[in-house]
Amino acid sequence: MKRQSQKEGVLIVGAGPIGLACAISARRRGLDPLVIDAGAIVDSIARYPVQMTFFTTPELLEIGGHPLTCSGQKPTREEALMYYRGVVRAEGLRVATFTRLTACEPAPGGFNVALCGPRESRNLLAERVVLATGYFDNPKMLGVPGEELSHVSHYFDEAHQSYGRDVVVIGGKNSAVEAALSLYRAGARTTIVYRRSEFPSSVKYWLKPDIENRIRSGEIAACMNCRVVSIDETHVTVKTGDEGTKSLPADRVYALTGFLPDTDLFRRLGIEIDGSSGRPCLDPRTLETNVPGLYMAGSITAGWKTSEIFIENGRFDGEKIFG
Repeated sequence: MKRQSQKEGVLIVGAGPIGLACAISARRRGLDPLVIDAGAIVDSIARYPVQMTFFTTPELLEIGGHPLTCSGQKPTREEALMYYRGVVRAEGLRVATFTRLTACEPAPGGFNVALCGPRESRNLLAERVVLATGYFDNPKMLGVPGEELSHVSHYFDEAHQSYGRDVVVIGGKNSAVEAALSLYRAGARTTIVYRRSEFPSSVKYWLKPDIENRIRSGEIAACMNCRVVSIDETHVTVKTGDEGTKSLPADRVYALTGFLPDTDLFRRLGIEIDGSSGRPCLDPRTLETNVPGLYMAGSITAGWKTSEIFIENGRFDGEKIFG
């Protein structure tokens, strides 16, 4: 594998909408940042369900003043992917996809950084590093036997392939409820498993009555106030509120229990993390962490409260960092 060494003024880790917005802020101040991502450009959006439509209106997803046009009132996943690719081209951003940050240590003049990509590894000195990694690569694990089986996924793709099959959806928030409804309407025999006795009020106002009516009519089975204890090739075993167990047939399992920032990575980089909230130690005016020259942007700045920051409000973080 070829190795190169170079110097970069700014390295941005994460090519999601917020990482790209940070890169635009840097470019407009005369800098030429290198943006890397372990996946594709806006990889989290690429992993959304194929037919997904955003709840947000297009102007709230825009970065760099580039208009997002869409055929309906709300953009689709495909329209968003096209938009962000177009922004990267229009702004001339340098983006290295499928490239991982493998080391980052303070050094005179910045940080010694090691990157590993599909064709080469690179060692470079970065004067400033911005972490905009999000949390979509770090699902909340159930911690039960069988979670690693190939028919278990923490990401919902599409419902079509589950027609006529037994599918278990684990979780009770928006993504799990929406997946269960999509699966049911695609002809899957769907069961939703949730650890609480009722769905939270944060479930979207049009989804909550829909899922409750489908359960009430018997069209979707529900195991409420239950927790998963194991998964095997054909079943999911849950423990019910009365401490009994139930075995649910499952050809496919979607464990849609949410995501968390990778605080282990942050700690390895020397960032102090509050143990109770998961929030990093940073200056709210500049988003610089306790490690000089190391910044954080987007949802990872909110700790465990990942629902506090979305594209809509995190897209301005680059102005704090480079303003």
